[in-house]
Amino acid sequence: MEYIDLRSDTVTWPTPAMREAMAATPVGDDVYGEDPTINRLEALAAERFGKAAGLFVASGTMGNVVSILATCQRGDEIITGNSSHIFLNEAGNPAVLGGVHTWPVPVEADGTLSLDAIEAAIRADDQHYPRTRLVCLENTHASSGGQPLPLSYVDAVGELCRKHDLALHIDGARIFNAAVATGVDVARLSQAATSVTFCLSKGLCAPVGSVIVGDEAFIQQARRIRKALGGGMRQAGIVAAAGIVALDEMTSRLAEDHANACRLAKGLATIPAIEINVGAVKTNILYFNLRDDAPRSPAELADELKTDGILIKGAYHQRRFRLVTHFWIKSSHVDLVVDRMRSLLE
Repeated sequence: MEYIDLRSDTVTWPTPAMREAMAATPVGDDVYGEDPTINRLEALAAERFGKAAGLFVASGTMGNVVSILATCQRGDEIITGNSSHIFLNEAGNPAVLGGVHTWPVPVEADGTLSLDAIEAAIRADDQHYPRTRLVCLENTHASSGGQPLPLSYVDAVGELCRKHDLALHIDGARIFNAAVATGVDVARLSQAATSVTFCLSKGLCAPVGSVIVGDEAFIQQARRIRKALGGGMRQAGIVAAAGIVALDEMTSRLAEDHANACRLAKGLATIPAIEINVGAVKTNILYFNLRDDAPRSPAELADELKTDGILIKGAYHQRRFRLVTHFWIKSSHVDLVVDRMRSLLE
């Protein structure tokens, strides 16, 4: 059965153009710097973001931890959101791998960390405290419903970091979605950051991989960290080829995913058993809650939809679901999903 898979945009598979490029691309040993396809991808990514250099890594999680360890020493501290991917979903990597402490501050409904909260978390220069080295933002902010961070906010955080001599890292797993939603090019949107990591394997459809961008010295250090983590992938140009197609062809079509997410949200809002804030849907992620008086439990709803070839993901104990649109979800799929949910919940 071919599923309508709304669990995440990580479930996307490569496009025909990607498969073609992967089959034909030249490769070499990347650890020796000899894979022409990886070199091209890294240079293309750096150019797109207005940074000096790039580094291909296996995943967004690897990109974030490499960026943190390339910036911080053991005993240093990073500031990030208490519902950020770095804090919640990356296995405590800064502490596990680098002895780096994390100070989580509250995430606002729009995915931002208040400037006052960031500044209050910056440690004084005191022997009793870890040294604050880095602020980490997430754009778009996934657990806040894919909220894109405004340019003015990112610039303000960058100014705050410069004031306190701190680095700024952006977990930009879906930063191209943020760029489309805000109408701001990714280079300008991440100008204030000292490092950015972005995923090729989410809404951009590549099968694997992320890229870190930053200045030359940072990327040189990041390359050493990647090697220490076992990230020297040798002839990985085969997968990097799909990443080049992703940057060339997939970033310009993300508005379609956003439109389908909005279409889905509006359709679900017409079902009495569902609670959803349509106005909060800004990119390709939406959340909805199943009302207590719904005729089916969250688990029953998910199971029956799966039987119909529709996959959704939720925190069943909270009666909360997350749906994510992507390249392989079309408007006809959206209408089918809404109709089937209506039949199950009314």
